Formats: sequence, structure tokens, C-alpha cells
Amino acid sequence: MILITTPGKVGSEAARLLVERGAPVRMLARDPAKASALRQVGVDVVEGDLDAPATIDAAMRDVTGVVLVSPAVVAQELNVIASAARAGVGTVVKITSKASADSPIARQRGQAEIEAGLIASGVGYTLLRNNFYMQNFLMLAPAIAATGAFGSSAGPGLVGFVDTRDVAAVAAEIAASPGPHIGKTYRLTGPELLSYADVAAVLAKLLDRPIVFSERTIEEDKQAMMSVGVPEPIAAMNAHAVSLIAEGDAAWLSEDVPAILGRPARTFARFAADHAAAFS
Repeated sequence: MILITTPGKVGSEAARLLVERGAPVRMLARDPAKASALRQVGVDVVEGDLDAPATIDAAMRDVTGVVLVSPAVVAQELNVIASAARAGVGTVVKITSKASADSPIARQRGQAEIEAGLIASGVGYTLLRNNFYMQNFLMLAPAIAATGAFGSSAGPGLVGFVDTRDVAAVAAEIAASPGPHIGKTYRLTGPELLSYADVAAVLAKLLDRPIVFSERTIEEDKQAMMSVGVPEPIAAMNAHAVSLIAEGDAAWLSEDVPAILGRPARTFARFAADHAAAFS
């Protein structure tokens, strides 16, 4: 049994792919009703809370591998790791991002703490360090559709954007056959470095109308995120992280996605085409 810790974009897609392979999958969900579509395709959806170790322990019964994917709250993910160690789980595939103990970004410091806890736990592990998700642009899609414009404090900085579907596919591949990947760290990106202006050009070509990118301040970024429902502390942290793109913080690429999956990583143009309705 493979346990996936949250039914978000990566977790849900990984669960679907594992079921397609014939693997038994369990999904931990705070509100199981919201994961009913996963239950319909054969996922064992159980109620649980990452803040409640007893519910994690219950979900961990008969589990041999874990895909640890969540908003990366340190205490919550360390709860999962401790439960996996108690249960004698063989491997944890940890979905992570840039991690640094001395980063100015709280999430990156938290990821470093979680990674260190996982490595120290004695459980077999694989770390999947992801660049910025293409799906983050779906938060901007309503504004793009309505105004033909969007902004960011990323400036002219370049990003190796990665599609969450590729992250999920890598996680599923490793969870299904963990042996060759234990103790390894992979860096997951798409195939190209793009600026936000490049993204605007891709969308303009797809939609056959002008799409304008404009630079804005960190505060403007934070307010824009809050306007679509992101809580203020998260919005502030995310805006700070995006602003570091202008300094080259996300200008990196890797061949790990195609090396693991045996196919190219999705391009931003492919992502945009698949979600054209959202941007139209």
C-alpha cells in the first residue's frame, strides 16, 4: 500500500497514475468528501489530519511507501515522517522545493528542516526538488482572461517552470519502484528557461490576442495573491520568493524528469494549451 498525504494537484495525479499501474493507494484527506473522485477510481480515501498523529498512524497501517506532499508545514510533515518510522515504512518520496537553512524565505528554511528530519529518521527517502509550478499561473488566469494582462515582481528573471503533472508522474514512478532511487535527490523542471514576458508571449500566441506582462512590486504581488484567497502570511512569503526570481533564484534546469520518465518534460506551451479555457 502506498500512502499519499494530501489530495492536491500533485497528490491526486500521483494517486491516479499509481492506480493505473495496479498499485494499491491510500489517500489521507482532512475532508474525504472532497476526494470522492479518487475513491471512484479505486483509491482508499481515509479521513485524517496531519496535525493529529493518531490519524496518521491509522492511515499508515500496511503501508510500504509514502508520497509526502503537503503545504510543507514543518510540524505536520515531521509527524508523517515519525509515523512512517514507527510503522517500519520502507520509503518516503518527499515533494520539496529549494531548501536552505539560511534562506530568507520561511518555506525554504522549513523544507530544509523537514528534509533533515527525513534523512535522520532512518526511513529510505527520495527528495524531489521542484522549480516553480506552471499551475501557479492558473491563479492569474481570471485576470488574464478578463484584462489580457498580468504582473509579477519576478522582473526579467528566468524560471525552469515544471508542470505538476510531471512532478506527480515522477513521484508515482519512484513510489512504485523505489529501489534505484533511495537516498537520491532529483531536481524537477520543464525543458526551457522562461521569463514572465516569455510566458505572456506563449499565451498571446495560443489565444491569438495581446497578453501584456508588467513588472510590479512585492507588495503588489502580495495583494494580488490575497485577492484570490491566499492568506496574508502565505501571500507575503510567496511574493518574496517570486521577487527572488529577478535575482536568478529559479534560473535552473535539469534533465531528471525525462531521465526518470523516459519522455520529455511538458513545455509551458503544452501546459497553456491544455488549460486554454482557463485563460480565455
